[in-house]
Amino acid sequence: MKRNTTDKNKRSAGILMPVFSLPSPYGIGTLGKAAKEFVDFLSKMKHRYWQVLPVGPTGYGDSPYQSYSAFAGNPYFIDLDLLREQGLLTQEEINAGYYGTEPRYVDYGAQFGSRFAVLRKAYARSNFRKTSEYAAFVKKAEYWLSDYCLFMAIKEREGFKPWQEWSDHDLKLHKKAALAKAAEELADEVAFQEFMQFTFYEQWHAVRAYAAENGVEIIGDIPLYVAMDSADTWAHSELFELDIDRNATNIAGVPPDAFSDEGQRWGNPLYRWDEMEKKNFKWWRERMKANADLYDVIRIDHFIGIVNYWSIPAKCKTAKGGKWLKGPGKKLTDVIAESVKGAKIIAEDLGVLTEPVKKLIEECGYPGMKVIEFGVGGDPTNPYLPHNYTNSNCVAYIGTHDNETLAGFLAGCPESQLNWMQGYFGILRREELHDQMIRRLYESVADTVIIQIQDLLHLDNSARINHPSTLGSNWQWRLLPGELSKIDVGYRAWLCEMFSRVAPKA
Repeated sequence: MKRNTTDKNKRSAGILMPVFSLPSPYGIGTLGKAAKEFVDFLSKMKHRYWQVLPVGPTGYGDSPYQSYSAFAGNPYFIDLDLLREQGLLTQEEINAGYYGTEPRYVDYGAQFGSRFAVLRKAYARSNFRKTSEYAAFVKKAEYWLSDYCLFMAIKEREGFKPWQEWSDHDLKLHKKAALAKAAEELADEVAFQEFMQFTFYEQWHAVRAYAAENGVEIIGDIPLYVAMDSADTWAHSELFELDIDRNATNIAGVPPDAFSDEGQRWGNPLYRWDEMEKKNFKWWRERMKANADLYDVIRIDHFIGIVNYWSIPAKCKTAKGGKWLKGPGKKLTDVIAESVKGAKIIAEDLGVLTEPVKKLIEECGYPGMKVIEFGVGGDPTNPYLPHNYTNSNCVAYIGTHDNETLAGFLAGCPESQLNWMQGYFGILRREELHDQMIRRLYESVADTVIIQIQDLLHLDNSARINHPSTLGSNWQWRLLPGELSKIDVGYRAWLCEMFSRVAPKA
């Protein structure tokens, strides 16, 4: 969060848990009862923040960082029980859907197969377009809503093929006449997409308002880049490095690092920053304004790419063939500052942290990140170790969604590293290491501490959220009903009190 000199309580704590990880009887976390119960849980622990992962609609691979839109919400998160309470669904209709059989993990295939059929029944009974709330929503979402809803309607008609493979060439090129024709032909499907977005946002803002009433703020996470197969690249292709056939010429990623010897080849198209600037960064302004409407705090993933980014020719099969190029830097951060109004920013600065990146983050006043799992390799000068936090304006983590759980991490450490860690954290019994590492973050000078919910539960790597550069087993882990009762809420509240991380009463 950007430091505010009038804020008497800089120190705070929060929990990282994706929306999809909330418990529910319908296969995936939603914005209903369990979301409000999680807010209650945070409030009782005297933690100020709930950090979530991106909440956009997901496609192939189910990654929230590869969304169909930088603006839209994920229809899977619409709570079905709330729709039943509104009279839009019956319990029998809800129960008729198949949502998977494993309560611990999301079955995205089951969600895709059943969720939309159930939501269509609610849509058929809804008069949402006649409400003043819908009119206000359309006005607020004017920049992106029609493009996104038509994009998704066409995708369904095209068998969900990427938009570069659509059969209608003029639609692929976003030609006005073709768009008008498709909008007329697919009017009902477009309206269904509008219904889902209106409902998502209505439920989201109800949860956010409840959180605010209980002293909890929501930290949202936005990817720096957008997915190739997204409404954004389709509707604004001139803003991305695409060729005449709308295929990417250069893509995003990072060079070899701690996560991968080959580097990471994300596949996202790179921005044409010169074109962005010619248009006064209009797309970025709208994006940040929309996210500030969703979140109290916005964590910008891969913030480093604003200063310098790894450009990989699309023909290269690994990230090794890329090169560093200069990003827009302060031109973009100025736009971000103008667009987010009261929302605060976290700069995800993990990776190759060059001096220009450090300088820009310092100039903006954004807190960077410290990840203790990166620091405990035996080098006492490592900047991720708490005693080396020379600046309190940072957000400290045990690990992020890309890391192992703490229990999984410790299980994989060699004996020599565990001995070093016992010495560093000042404990005699190995079994105390897990909790002492978490406590040390609360003790640290970091203004904000964020802990993954899995680490409070001492869960192993079967609860890991993501294995970077892999497909098939990510973004699936969920809390079981009642599992939060295993956490000592009183002790967690005491930690916040003891180390001055409790917000003062108004």
